[in-house]
Amino acid sequence: MRLALYEPDIPQNAGTIMRMAACMGVSVDIIEPCGFTLSDRRFRRAGMDYLDHLDLTVHASYEAFTSSPVRTASRTILLTTRADTFHHEVTYEPGDTLMLGRESAGVPDDVHNAADLRVKIPMAPVPSLRSLNVAMAASMVLGEALRQTGQFPDSVQTGASDITMPATTGVSP
Repeated sequence: MRLALYEPDIPQNAGTIMRMAACMGVSVDIIEPCGFTLSDRRFRRAGMDYLDHLDLTVHASYEAFTSSPVRTASRTILLTTRADTFHHEVTYEPGDTLMLGRESAGVPDDVHNAADLRVKIPMAPVPSLRSLNVAMAASMVLGEALRQTGQFPDSVQTGASDITMPATTGVSP
């Protein structure tokens, strides 16, 4: 499973997504140009020292991304408000790449049309509620994809029956 950030605009969102990816053991592709440099202090602050544990590949362009060796055997699933399919209705595969567009503009039509699948997150039917924050959307869809494919890191696959609550807390679980 991979996450691809198409020309990200906001360093704090990119850093947050990469921090999540590091914690989940998921690789990240950044498709340039970015709206910031990878040395931007806001980006580094959001990602903290977690970025040191991230498998990150930076691509100079969308064309470089699509022609990279890791792309040849995987599907690209675009998270977009212009999709007809909800993210939980898709059957994910272990090699999928979940692509997120720019916060300000999404992806251009050619990138949208090139995606193997396009998914959206169900939201309340209020016209003024257009979309979720890109990092929140990434976490929701990645969580579903990891759940379906059994790819959550071992440390989070502990069953509820394996958790022991101290008897002296006086608090009911």
